[in-house]
This record gives sequence, C-alpha cells and structure tokens, in this order.
Amino acid sequence: MTIRTRGASWVVPPCRAVWIPAGISHTITMSGAVAMRTLYLKARLATSLPPDCCVVNVSALLKELILYVCTFRALKKTVDWQGHLIAVVVHQLQAVQMIPLQLPHLSDPRLVRIAQLFTKNPGDRRTLVEICRASGASKRSVERLFQQEIGMTFGKWRQQLRLMQAMCLLAEDEKVTFAALESGYSTPSAFISMFRKALGITPTSYFK
Repeated sequence: MTIRTRGASWVVPPCRAVWIPAGISHTITMSGAVAMRTLYLKARLATSLPPDCCVVNVSALLKELILYVCTFRALKKTVDWQGHLIAVVVHQLQAVQMIPLQLPHLSDPRLVRIAQLFTKNPGDRRTLVEICRASGASKRSVERLFQQEIGMTFGKWRQQLRLMQAMCLLAEDEKVTFAALESGYSTPSAFISMFRKALGITPTSYFK
C-alpha cells in the first residue's frame, strides 16, 4: 500500500503496517492484491505511540493479535479479558521497529517541479545539473533547499523515491530485475546492494 498525507508518502510492504495518528487526512493506494486489517485505538491508548505516521514491522505475535482482535466489533477495557488483550496489543505496538520507507513532500515551487519530474519517471537518469537547467533553478540553490526543507540531500531523496517505486513493483509480483531497471538502477546488483543497505536484507528475502 502507498499512504499519502499532506506532509509525506509511505510505502507499506506485505506483512508490515502503517501507524496513522488520529486526525491525519490520508489516502491509500493498493499495488497488487491486498488484504488489509485496521485497528482503531481510543486516543488515551495512543499517548505513548509515535506522534507521526510511520511504517513498522509486524511480528508474528502482533499479526495473530490483529487477526484475532478484528473478529470482534469492539473491545472494552471494563471486561477483564478484553482489557488484558488491549494491553498486550498496545505493548506490542510500542515495541515495533520502524522501517525507513518515508518520502517527505516538498513545498518550494522549484523543488515541486523537480519532484514531479521524478515521480512521473523515477528511472530518469539525468544529473541534478541537467534537471536544474530544466526547472529554472541553480544546482546550489536546489541542494540548499532540499536540506532546508526536509534535511535530506537530493541524492538521498531520489534514492528513497526509487526504493519506494521498486517496492510497489515487487508487491505486484514483478521480477527484481524489472523493478530495478524500471526504478532507475543501472543493474539489478546495484539495486539489491542499495536495498540491503536500507533494509538489511535482499528484496527476495524481504518479500518472503
């Protein structure tokens, strides 16, 4: 799934989850066949959970808890066994490991033009100098604006965009080679190396 808010986008691979705090408007786009479960928490239960959206790993225990909880219309803390179950779910949510699959949105018009070019074609291999020439901005200004707006270099932002694009393709059962080349990597091995560096595992193992 791809989650989009005003501030950023997140890719949620299979067997992972996205935490969305209350009051955040968002859209969800599915890539491939998707089965989704959703838990809604009372605000008082979420005070110790992250204040912003994030993608998280789902442990085997948390997965089974979510599947079980979703068989009920609602759980009440006033019922002893349900209160215990809620406590375990919240504890598991507090212990989840976040995954770096976020792409911050840009607001400066010059950066927005650059972002639109690469969002339409993540495989675009033009250099930053060439892109700046096309968008009417200097390379130095663009590099400075990326750091000021999102604390990230242009190279890192583009790498993250390409990773998220590749994740969507892999979720649709595309081959690693196709996902790599379509997302702008010169070779599958370059993509696998970057994937392992970002997520600590190869694409094939990750999607298993």
